[in-house]
Amino acid sequence: MLNGASIMADTKHAPFAGYSPDMDARSHEATYGGFIRFVEITTVVVICLVLTLAVGGIKHAWLTSIFGVILALASGAVGAMSPSVGVKAPATVAILLLLALIFY
Repeated sequence: MLNGASIMADTKHAPFAGYSPDMDARSHEATYGGFIRFVEITTVVVICLVLTLAVGGIKHAWLTSIFGVILALASGAVGAMSPSVGVKAPATVAILLLLALIFY
């Protein structure tokens, strides 16, 4: 015999492949796409921040590191606000910071 809680948790008998007619599948997909874009941009910005710490710590170029932090955060904001730019802006900063780490 099933109680109320286990009936609610039973998904084997869910109609419409888990979506009810009240749910908006397009809205869910758009939200998921936005979340994925946010995670990509945030990951590249964190990589930029790690590279700025490396430039400051290894090469002792702390002014370059501070400038890199500002560029990384600004490019992450630009990428988040402009879907056409997306992850390209912080990736460019990451490449510049990597070059600074190598050739400084």
